[in-house]
Amino acid sequence: MNAHLAIAPILVPFLAGVLLLTLRDLPMPLRRWLALFAALAQVGIAIMLLAAVAGGEILVYRLGDWPAPWGIVLVADRLAAWMVLITTLLALFALIHASDGTDRKGRHFHVVFQMQLFGLAGAFLTGDLFNLFVFFEILLIASYGLMLHGGGAARTRAGLHYVVLNLLGSTVFLFAAGLIYASLGSLNLADIAAKAAGVAPENLGLARAGGLLLLAVFALKAALLPLHLWLPAAYAGTAAPVAALFAIMSKVGAYAILRTATLVFGDGAGSLARLFEPWLLPAALATLAAGMLGALAATSLGRLAAWLVVASVGTLLIAFALGQQGAVGTAGTAGIAAGLYYLPHGTFATALLFLLAEALRRRRPASADSLAPDADMPRHALWGGLFFVAAVAATGLPPLSGFVGKFLILKAAAEQPWVWAVILVSALAGVIALARAGTRLFFSARSADSAAPPLPVYEPHSAARELVAIGGLLLLIFALTIGAGAVVDFTRATALQLADPAAYIAAVLGLEGVKR
Repeated sequence: MNAHLAIAPILVPFLAGVLLLTLRDLPMPLRRWLALFAALAQVGIAIMLLAAVAGGEILVYRLGDWPAPWGIVLVADRLAAWMVLITTLLALFALIHASDGTDRKGRHFHVVFQMQLFGLAGAFLTGDLFNLFVFFEILLIASYGLMLHGGGAARTRAGLHYVVLNLLGSTVFLFAAGLIYASLGSLNLADIAAKAAGVAPENLGLARAGGLLLLAVFALKAALLPLHLWLPAAYAGTAAPVAALFAIMSKVGAYAILRTATLVFGDGAGSLARLFEPWLLPAALATLAAGMLGALAATSLGRLAAWLVVASVGTLLIAFALGQQGAVGTAGTAGIAAGLYYLPHGTFATALLFLLAEALRRRRPASADSLAPDADMPRHALWGGLFFVAAVAATGLPPLSGFVGKFLILKAAAEQPWVWAVILVSALAGVIALARAGTRLFFSARSADSAAPPLPVYEPHSAARELVAIGGLLLLIFALTIGAGAVVDFTRATALQLADPAAYIAAVLGLEGVKR
């Protein structure tokens, strides 16, 4: 029975999307309730999946009961279940926010939203490279539809750049998969990992080229420097709940880097071992620095949040790169564990800033979320307080979970002074950027003849839904902070499981699941 949990996170959003498309003439309130029910079901399934694998069991679902490596397999271990849970929680609150009237701007919003979740879950659970490519394409199509939701020249232009670059990435992915198949004879991740150490000398160059092309593709998906310039315009220009959901999109690339680095190109891969190591840490450090420089130069809160997504990817991949450099059981697992703790925090904190940017747009009709003085908003203290907490979270200041995550990363980098320098200086830059933004948005004096703008009405109770979504993300950050001990224990266990891929390989290629 447990094995079927591995396909449930993929099946539920797919069926929900098909049902919503079939019942497209349903009144919007009913479509919202159906989409919300599906989102709640996905959260429940994600919790059940995490509970099923928390003890170390690896769930393998073979479609059509075809054995690996010939058949399609879905694999749920601690890492995959963790990513699915983060995604479903984020999607739930993004969907609640969208129900304030944002979803009315496009006829098929809820259909495309569910297809996006279908692609995300599939990318985290698939056990082979070809189906990872397929789910990447589903993500690309669905995200393009969500990005254009509501229309507008700016969104169309940003969406075009996004699609062109990602189509280029898809082409490179196909070349990479072809090289991997030509050199190792398989696209199943576990089978590739089992064969990597024995790659023929004449095929070693092909395998290396294929692996490095995969790194380039995943770096594009993650917005790793220098392949990051598409992200700020794309995320800042889209609807707020969509941008909030997109906060997990760049983490798909980071997940793919971590999965292939530990499983396919891990310590047991012979001449292919640690293939990503020389490239990952320098690129991650540069990405963090570039993200914070972009945040300092941002002229709107939405664009500032988008640059902070870039910075969070840099921070996350610094931790994963430390995992590539460290030995099993020491700095390696410590770095990965720290990154896996920081991952949900960075995702929720940047999503929160996107939703706050939308709140400003609605309450400052003249200047929207531009970092410029304007008339005071209604409930000035409420929104200023929410922004302050979000800023503390986004910059990694104590006492919230961002501080815990960065502390763990610095601890894993105890002998890496450059890592300390870049993280600490970037944190200071983030504090300056958000302090400047808060000062201009909430503490600038208004002129004597200006009047507070009225609150635009989207739908009845729209402000309440907005606050529920923002409050929900804050609660998730508080939960990460309060439960830091338990969460870190889980991420350490996850890192240890990743450091020893023998159990994963045996579970996929063997007859029974393996507990390790």
